[in-house]
Amino acid sequence: MANQGPWGGGGSGGGDDEDRDKRPSNRPWGDQQPPKGQRRPGNGGQQQLPEIEELMKKGQDRLRVLMGGRGGGNGNGGGRPGGSGGGFKVTRSTVMIGGLVLIGLWAFSSFYRVQTNEQAVEFLFGRSIAVRGEGLNFAPWPVITAEVIPTTNERVTEIGTGGEGSDDSGLMLTGDQNIVEMEYQVVWNISDPEKYLFNLADPGDTVRAVAESSMRDIIARSELGPILNRDRGAIGNDLQTSVQQTLDAYESGINVIRVNLARADPPSQVIDSFREVQAAQQERDRLEKEADAYANRVLAQARGDAAAAVEQAEGYRAEAVNTAEGEAARFNSIYEEYVKAPDVTRRRMYLETMENVLGGIDKVILDGSVDGQGSGVVPYLPLDQLRRQGGANTNSTGGNN
Repeated sequence: MANQGPWGGGGSGGGDDEDRDKRPSNRPWGDQQPPKGQRRPGNGGQQQLPEIEELMKKGQDRLRVLMGGRGGGNGNGGGRPGGSGGGFKVTRSTVMIGGLVLIGLWAFSSFYRVQTNEQAVEFLFGRSIAVRGEGLNFAPWPVITAEVIPTTNERVTEIGTGGEGSDDSGLMLTGDQNIVEMEYQVVWNISDPEKYLFNLADPGDTVRAVAESSMRDIIARSELGPILNRDRGAIGNDLQTSVQQTLDAYESGINVIRVNLARADPPSQVIDSFREVQAAQQERDRLEKEADAYANRVLAQARGDAAAAVEQAEGYRAEAVNTAEGEAARFNSIYEEYVKAPDVTRRRMYLETMENVLGGIDKVILDGSVDGQGSGVVPYLPLDQLRRQGGANTNSTGGNN
């Protein structure tokens, strides 16, 4: 049997002793039998085997097979005239193209673009080394890698909507031992991407837990009525401040933009009864206000009447005092005249007194000197009635005028 070469190729198949004796005994590629008919002239007219070329061809055939090509038809690399097989052939240009492709892939993996609303954090073997802004950046892969994060995009965490199951019911206990169902949203974005990546395992759950804890603390210090009516804006501001302070203490790199309070109602199981209670309270408040208005009106009228009575009393007192003082002054003046002329003064006082006494009496007195006997007046002349009628006519005429 012929000896095999180092590449698995066989010899010529013949056991020619003369040719075997003519070969050198110390060949570097083994004792392969040279094929007949493939000798070339050497020095001194001797034929030598081109072993190097044959080994190279066999190596190329093996490489073609490994690269997915087609190997040669025989040990001499036959398959096409000239001894070269079909398929892929490794050349210098092929190696250069492959290198350029690898360099292109490396450059494609190393260059990255950051948009306006994004920031990038670069890592050296997993450790943060820099934060990059907008534009085209270079991070030589795989030594340096980058993670691009949208920082200005608003992210919404909803609480109390039931999206997280029974634990997200939104039921909270108020300071006056009532239960209120809150539904609200926390809108936030990323202020520091490096802290955001390294300090929080789950940012969304962290924001949810902090917001729910802060809201429960605020509701526990408030009463139900203001929560449902006038204090909703103040509760939203307090919640935003509390959540931001807690996240800053965690160094989370999160900025709370705003808090939206969507709903604050009693639990759905008792909301009808609660509305009836609210209606009764509003009716009570209305009646109390009406009673207060009536009390204020009556009290003001009573105070006015009292002030008017006081003023009338003051006027009467002043009038009585002034009248008394005037009468006293008149009496003093008359007394002075009486002292000077008693008879004249006495007669004048008598006449004035009689005038005041008899001035209002409806009576006619005739002097008896008319006929000497006191019968000078016609008996049937009704002087008193004529006077009354004359006075009545005068009054009616004055009224018509």
